[in-house]
Formats: sequence, structure tokens, C-alpha cells
Amino acid sequence: MLMKLKTVAAAAIALSTGMAFAQNAVVTIAHVGPTSGAIAHLGKDNENGAILAVEELNAAGVTIGGKKVTLKLMTEDDAADPKQGTAVAQKLADAKVAGVIGHLNSGTTIPASSIYSEAGIPQVSPSATNPKYTRQGFKTAFRLVADDAQLGGTLGKYAVSTLKGKAIAVIDDRTAYGQGVAQEFTKAVKAAGGNVVATEFTTDKATDFNAILTTIKGKKADVVFFGGMDAVAGPMLRQMKSLGINAKFLGGDGICSTELVKLAGDAVADNQVFCAEAGGIEAGSPFEKARADFDKKFKAKFNADVQVYAPYVYDGVKVMVAAMVKAGSSDPAKYLPVLAATKDFKGVTGNISFDNKGDILNGALTLKTVKGGKLEKVSVIR
Repeated sequence: MLMKLKTVAAAAIALSTGMAFAQNAVVTIAHVGPTSGAIAHLGKDNENGAILAVEELNAAGVTIGGKKVTLKLMTEDDAADPKQGTAVAQKLADAKVAGVIGHLNSGTTIPASSIYSEAGIPQVSPSATNPKYTRQGFKTAFRLVADDAQLGGTLGKYAVSTLKGKAIAVIDDRTAYGQGVAQEFTKAVKAAGGNVVATEFTTDKATDFNAILTTIKGKKADVVFFGGMDAVAGPMLRQMKSLGINAKFLGGDGICSTELVKLAGDAVADNQVFCAEAGGIEAGSPFEKARADFDKKFKAKFNADVQVYAPYVYDGVKVMVAAMVKAGSSDPAKYLPVLAATKDFKGVTGNISFDNKGDILNGALTLKTVKGGKLEKVSVIR
């Protein structure tokens, strides 16, 4: 009899534990970015955006398909390296995560996307801007920012029409991002009637630019465009100053960070550097307060200012979870169509809707300049 009672009790405990587990299922979402290497500051910024979103959602409580769930964030480092990026993507596919927010740069995002597509795992990139990412026909690929065709094109037109550049030099770092944005910039310069006097190349790990800058100086360039990241742009600006090159310096969102100002130091004169950040909120927009509140929360939690992309990661997590809730399932096959059909999701970065390729609809660009040692907004363009 005692044995029977123990058996009944054990069964009751097992049943109650099972019920508790069912009511508190764990849904794993992954974030991937470069948390080591030259642009680790940007990768950590992104990761922190994901951490903040998951913590807020768990605190508020998430119910999917009538069951209360706990969101778990799995974080991985791709070091901005394509090989490491694909290795991480395969690891996440094998782990059967419910979704992926990332990667940061196009060079890792694009090769990883084929692995996520094959596994049927939704991937939302907060920052990869090479147009190829969403033009491969993968139903699992989504992007929260405007692409290089918009970004590079806007800067190219700006260099000719507003800055009145007469002799424009273009440098890229040979990465998927750097090449893509430089090509779009060059096309827009030529379309606006501008003159490209030099096309030079470096790498995303280079530190010595004297040879290419000397060539550019000889061409008397008054505008220099760099397709690459802030870790390279900062030292490049220092060497431009040492060579007496006073040209305007333009770049995409890869250089549009507070870290650039630190890396370049006193090599940057007011209104010398201009960059376009994918995304942005117009003055007077109803989203201004939401973004300002996000920046305050981020600063309070991490004791750091937002670099560039953290708000887009934050929105990426929330839009993905909202699709799960609406679909009543965290199964990628079931919530993927709902994610693709997202319309006017209210994020801290603005309204989020996807087109039939997975691109953000009506994506904004924020043009910024460095003034008084700080990045200042010039205008928001759509």
C-alpha cells in the first residue's frame, strides 16, 4: 500500500511538473554579431539591444498558443568573418532555434542566409545593407533598414549636388558591404554628372593607407568616399590629415558611429565627415519619444550610449515574437508567413512593414555630420 501511495505521489508530481513545463515552455531566439574583432563595439551594441528586448518581453509575459513561454536568448560571435558566420549559422540550425536576429554585416549575413533558408529558420538582419541579401529568393530573409542602393545612391547624389564635389575619390574595403555601398555611390555620382577621379581598394583589417591616399592627393580629390567600417575609417582620417588632404569624407552607416569620432580624434574638422545611417526618425514624428525612451533605457542598463544598430535589433526581436504570438506558434513553419505579412508594427525605429522580398517598406536614411566632436543629424530622407 505504501509503495502504491508513493507511486501515485510520484505520478502526481510528474504530472504537475509536466503541466508546469507546458505552461512555461522555453522559446530560444538567437542573436549573432561580431563581439570580437575590430568592430566588436558594434556587435556588442547589437547584442545589448537583443538582451533588452528579451528581458522586457519576459517581464511583461509572453503567451503563445495559449501557453505562457519564457524567451531564451542564445548569443553567438561571428567576428564579422564569413567562415565563422556560416559555422555559427549551422550551429544554430542544428540547435533548431526558433529564429535568428543578425548578422550585423553583409559579409556574414549573406552566406549565413542560405543555411537559415535551408533550415527554414527566419532571419531578421538589423543592419546588413547589401541588396543581394534579400534578392536571393529566400523566404526566410528580412531586413529592417534601407539597403545600399538607397544609402550609397543618396550619398552619391549628395556629394555632387550639395557638397559640389568636382573630383571624387572612392575607396572600398573589398567586403560585401564596402563594395556594395561604394558601387552604388559611384553609380549615383556618375548619374548626377559627377567626376570620379580615383577608385582605390584596401581591406577591413588594414592600418596603412599612405599609398592610396598619396594617389588620391595627386588627383586633387575634394571628396573622398570610403565603403567600410569605422575601425578603418578612423585611422584613415588621421593619415589624410597628416598628408594634408582636406577633402570632405563620406561613408555609409559603417562609419556613422560615436566610435569613429574617438578613433579619428582631432583629425576631423567640423562638417568634414558626412555619413548616412540606414534608418531614422523625422523631427516631429510620433516615434521620436519611443526612440528617446529607448536610448535612456539602454544607457541606464548598459552604461553606454547606443552606437548605431541596437534599436533595430531590439525591434527585430519584438517583431519576431509578435509574429509568434499572432500565429499562436513558435514553430518557424507556422509563424514565418505571419512575420512576412507584418504591416505597421510600431517599433522604436518607426513603422515596420515588409515587402515581398523581406525588405523594410519606405526605409529611411539619416544623414549625419561630425560637429564639435559629435555626430549631428543633418536630415532624414526617404
